[in-house]
Amino acid sequence: MQITFRCDPALIDLLPRPVPAKAMMPDWLKRMAPRVPSPLHQRAIRTVKQCPPFIDAMTHGFMILLPCDLRVHDEQFSWDWPLPPLTLPDHPRAPLSFHVPQQFAGAPFAREGRAALKFNGFWTIELEPGWSLMAVHPMNRDDLPFRLLSGIVDADRFVDIGINFPAVWIEPGFDGVLPRGTPIAQCFPVPREAPALVCEPMSEAHLRRYDELGRKVLAEPGVYRRNFRSKRLP
Repeated sequence: MQITFRCDPALIDLLPRPVPAKAMMPDWLKRMAPRVPSPLHQRAIRTVKQCPPFIDAMTHGFMILLPCDLRVHDEQFSWDWPLPPLTLPDHPRAPLSFHVPQQFAGAPFAREGRAALKFNGFWTIELEPGWSLMAVHPMNRDDLPFRLLSGIVDADRFVDIGINFPAVWIEPGFDGVLPRGTPIAQCFPVPREAPALVCEPMSEAHLRRYDELGRKVLAEPGVYRRNFRSKRLP
């Protein structure tokens, strides 16, 4: 899978480039202990730092990054991002635009009549034929003061203009700076072909394997990681 990113020539040396998601692991996870005492278990237990599905979700795909520092004060957003003249006259220059509240009134993520953010896209994204782009909030990143709204774009066809990423701001008391390079969207290609769903009872062989694997998982740690987890390529 090759993913091609393009931008206005005047921005090629100014924009932070999309990066593999595994390059953006948060500091709180790096600081987390792999094991902690549990009064309930009366022994040390593993934390999410040692949970492969948790980590693999966070490292899947690539991240789109905030292009400049974003200052937030009294629920007002501002930035100082002097850009040179751009090759495209109608290209966005601001890192943010907005959706008015009426566009999502009644949705569970509406916030008391507040507008929603829209992180403007400065990169066009081109996928191989037959693939679409899934964009979600950076996974397991509840530390970020916004929540991206998930979406899918047919980025094998919609390739000539940047993709914008809508989000809601969830920390009205936030006062500070969201720094350049903050991950704003985690993206990955998904096939467009619908899967065939098959539901059936377990056979005798399935029941036997379920029982055997269940016993192994309960008896020792790391069974999934050692025997079933696929090695992630760089």
